[in-house]
Amino acid sequence: MAEKYTPNKPKDAGLEARQKLGWWHAYRFLILRRISQLSIILMFLSGPIWQFWILKGNYSSSMLLDTVPFTDPLITAESLVTGYLPEITTIIGALVIVIFYAIVASKAFCSWVCPMNMVTDAAAWLRRKLGIRQSLKISRQLRYVVLAMILVGSAITGTLLWEWINPVAAFGRMFVFGTGATLWLVAVIFLFDLLVAEHGWCGHLCPIGAMYGVIGAKSLIKINVIDRNRCDRCMDCYNVCPEPQVLRLPLHGDAEDSQIVLAKDCITCGRCIDVCPENVFTFGSRFEKQVKIKNI
Repeated sequence: MAEKYTPNKPKDAGLEARQKLGWWHAYRFLILRRISQLSIILMFLSGPIWQFWILKGNYSSSMLLDTVPFTDPLITAESLVTGYLPEITTIIGALVIVIFYAIVASKAFCSWVCPMNMVTDAAAWLRRKLGIRQSLKISRQLRYVVLAMILVGSAITGTLLWEWINPVAAFGRMFVFGTGATLWLVAVIFLFDLLVAEHGWCGHLCPIGAMYGVIGAKSLIKINVIDRNRCDRCMDCYNVCPEPQVLRLPLHGDAEDSQIVLAKDCITCGRCIDVCPENVFTFGSRFEKQVKIKNI
């Protein structure tokens, strides 16, 4: 007779890990991600505050120490489809970003760099605490449709369509320039995630995330399942993961299926590692071979 498992309540996600493994274990990657995100904002602020620019520019285009260019691949792609050839530094900056994220980790920009992640994480946390579970059902493939529409629309109009409403750049400008005019856009996304669709923006609509998903599809660092037998179906990982569909195959697929989260939609945030009281997950390489693949 199969053993019965009782899932934890969504609002208690991480509580069991905190009780069994300690506070730091239950929040370590979340804390490290916040340090990373806030440090990048501080690097943008270094010029206005200390008159020494670590990062000059914004999330669409910047320079590290006035030497290394960074350019958003989406804005570069928009420029190219309009028929405009960007400056060589812009192209180099895009290549630097593409190569880095193609090698490192799937959608690491979304979870470790993007400032909007703090907004959507806050909405998801509040949603769990308030017990808001009904959501508008949206296809997760819609973000790739939005990405294609932006590129086609930019090609037709000859303008950088996305930059008119880019919430990542808007949120970054709020910190750097103190501009509140685009605060409404950030608020709309927060309320959309909170009240309309769970993980609605990052998980279903964001074209930047779609772009980084394509870029990092074959990246090296992945979330690995150490041993399926440890899983007690508490569901905490599903409750905190912004892309919970990526967990199904590694955790519950056939014995011959990979136990590495290879889906391009995984944002490599590490929250499943944080909240798992049974230490089922770990960071690892896409090339690691799993030795314990027996189904639970």
